[in-house]
Amino acid sequence: QNSVDTAKPLLRKAIQISQQTPYWHCRLLFQLAQLHTLEKDLVSACDLLGVGAEYARVVGSEYTRALFLLSKGMLLLMERKLQEVHPLLTLCGQIVENWQGNPIQKESLRVFFLVLQVTHYLDAGQVKSVKPCLKQLQQCIQTISTLHDDEILPSNPADLFHWLPKEHMCVLVYLVTVMHSMQAGYLEKAQKYTDKALMQLEKLKMLDCSPILSSFQVILLEHIIMCRLVTGHKATALQEISQVCQLCQQSPRLFSNHAAQLHTLLGLYCISVNCMDNAEAQFTTALRLTTHQELWAFIVTNLASVYIREGNRHQELYSLLERINPDHNFPVSSHCLRAAAFYIRGLFSFFQGRYNEAKRFLRETLKMSNAEDLNRLTACSLVLLGHIFYVLGNHRVS
Repeated sequence: QNSVDTAKPLLRKAIQISQQTPYWHCRLLFQLAQLHTLEKDLVSACDLLGVGAEYARVVGSEYTRALFLLSKGMLLLMERKLQEVHPLLTLCGQIVENWQGNPIQKESLRVFFLVLQVTHYLDAGQVKSVKPCLKQLQQCIQTISTLHDDEILPSNPADLFHWLPKEHMCVLVYLVTVMHSMQAGYLEKAQKYTDKALMQLEKLKMLDCSPILSSFQVILLEHIIMCRLVTGHKATALQEISQVCQLCQQSPRLFSNHAAQLHTLLGLYCISVNCMDNAEAQFTTALRLTTHQELWAFIVTNLASVYIREGNRHQELYSLLERINPDHNFPVSSHCLRAAAFYIRGLFSFFQGRYNEAKRFLRETLKMSNAEDLNRLTACSLVLLGHIFYVLGNHRVS
């Protein structure tokens, strides 16, 4: 009924009196943690998941202890508490490896663990470093799809939990593969896996109305839209943006979580068709709607490119570039976004005729993008550097 304030005291009371019934005690802790998460109170949610992990350890359920700890790790990643995440994930890795139980449950814990590692690397813009984890994840999901769901119920009632059905895990692995391909600039691969994932989603949605499927679909479409814009398929991109709008209109939560991304995608579309005023309007709206640091930096970088193209917006441009200065206190830890910020500075210096400065910035982008296989940034930097040497009359280097 959406009355969260009434639900919380009831759940707390139930948690108090259910200590002798492990299944219900764990389930209620998960439930209350989920409520806090929906309210964006991640600190309380983390505390409850910690309590759950300790309780599961006491009642001898290492499997559910791992589920509690991995869920806590996921929230800490969302909170950007990286100092706390690393020891926690190391502990989770040990628990998962040492646990000897139902093979499907063991593999699904491993998928949860690897998905967290992969998304953590992708968030940090480390496209090359993530490859071993991603490979393991893809092998893991293949193993799961060959295992049969044995209907043997665990003897410990605290073990009666599942993270995700294996069909959902399949789509999730496709999704993180698309995210990786998109960042690395393997656009055909991104397209191939998006098609596979969307086909599977269509089948699942006929039988299953789980809200997570719509979230997966929206995130897949967001990535493929960027892919279409990069490859110049603008009309298709626009149709897919409208599809995302329709999906978001069906759920208020999806809409509030993805409104900023939608405006960002419209801004990128406007750039691709050379409507700079509209692009600026979309990006400034997106900035107003997001609290997500990486998305904020991505939008500001693109808005700066709009100002550079317009050519008469120096005041606004200087204040934007100051906020994403890659040389000192860059606002996010993403390797990819920092490399992009150097590129934008190089572009600006080039337009101002400060060629030596432009070369310095672009070489920095090249160094960073080569280190992590950021192929699109590498290509853009080489084109612009070639242009600079051409303008300077050094045709051989150009």
